[in-house]
Amino acid sequence: MTIQSVARPTLDQETLAELYQLHGGYLLRALLRVTNGDRGKAEDILQETLLRAWQHPEAFARGVEQSRPWLFTVARRIAIDQFRMAAARAQEVAGDALEDRPLAEDPYEAVLAGRDIAVALENLQPHHREVLVELHLKDRSVVEAAARLGVPPGTVKSRNFYAIRALRPFLAGQPEYAPARGAAA
Repeated sequence: MTIQSVARPTLDQETLAELYQLHGGYLLRALLRVTNGDRGKAEDILQETLLRAWQHPEAFARGVEQSRPWLFTVARRIAIDQFRMAAARAQEVAGDALEDRPLAEDPYEAVLAGRDIAVALENLQPHHREVLVELHLKDRSVVEAAARLGVPPGTVKSRNFYAIRALRPFLAGQPEYAPARGAAA
């Protein structure tokens, strides 16, 4: 009598790539917070999460767009398991200097966010861009921004409104900034 192994169905490569593209950045940012900025651990947990996604294609029956809660639940459970395993082991004493430890905040994320902001601002008219920079990037009040730009405060408010309105279509075309489907506007 021979034992035959039955191959379990797995997620196809294109769907897995789409899953990573849609949700990978969000998962990694959340995992960086959970791991106190340890990018290596966060990436390990993300990789294990995607492996579980690949092994369980039935979890994506409603589509990859709707799978973020499932992915976050799996990632959270993997992180908890890793923390429990680390707590059960004897503590290792390392001679690492404090400056060799990773930062809690990832400077790479700040660079990417800055690039994204610059690209988004390039799509605006100069007078709208000036108002957004003064109000939101330089954190000035409406009155301060009006004084610096030499326009009335009402004009600053109006330009801010129309600048944000002009950014919405651009940001909606960006997968990492697009609002979730079915979310209230």
